[in-house]
Amino acid sequence: MSDDRELPNIKAGRGGDRSLDQAEDDETATVEYLSYGALQRHGWSRDDETLFEKAAAADLTDREYGTIAISKNEYLLDGAENADHNWPFECRAASCANCCAFLVEGDLEMDMNLFLTDEEVDERNLRLTCVAKPASDELKVIYEARRADYLQNVVGEREV
Repeated sequence: MSDDRELPNIKAGRGGDRSLDQAEDDETATVEYLSYGALQRHGWSRDDETLFEKAAAADLTDREYGTIAISKNEYLLDGAENADHNWPFECRAASCANCCAFLVEGDLEMDMNLFLTDEEVDERNLRLTCVAKPASDELKVIYEARRADYLQNVVGEREV
C-alpha cells in the first residue's frame, strides 16, 4: 500500500489557520494587556484601580502593554500569538502555571483546569491563557502572572 495520499494538516494550539470568511464571522473581544514584569519594574500594585490608566500613560513597549482583538472562539494565548506577541507558556494542556494571567476585568472561561485551585480562580482571579477563551467583549489581563511571588512559591510544590 502506497502512502502517496495527502493527510490533513493537524495543528494543535494556535487558531490562526481559520479562513478569512470564518474570521470575519467570529465575534471578537478586545483585550487590554499588561505584563507583570512592567508592573514590577514600575512598582505598581495589581489592586490599583487606575493600573491600566497608568500603563497607558507610561512609556511602555507593545510587549509590555497594549490592546489586541481576538476571536471569542480562540484561546487567549493563541490570540496573543496570532497578534505577534510571545506570551510565556509551557505545556498548553492546563497543567502548569507558565501561561497564567490575572483577570482584572471581563470574563475568561477555561475549557479545562488541571493546575489552579478553585480559590486561585475565584479569589485570586488567575486564568490559564492556553485554555481560556473570552466570554465578554472586553477584557483586562495581566499576563506573565507566573512572576508573582505567590505563584513562584506554588509552582515548585505542586504536581499535576
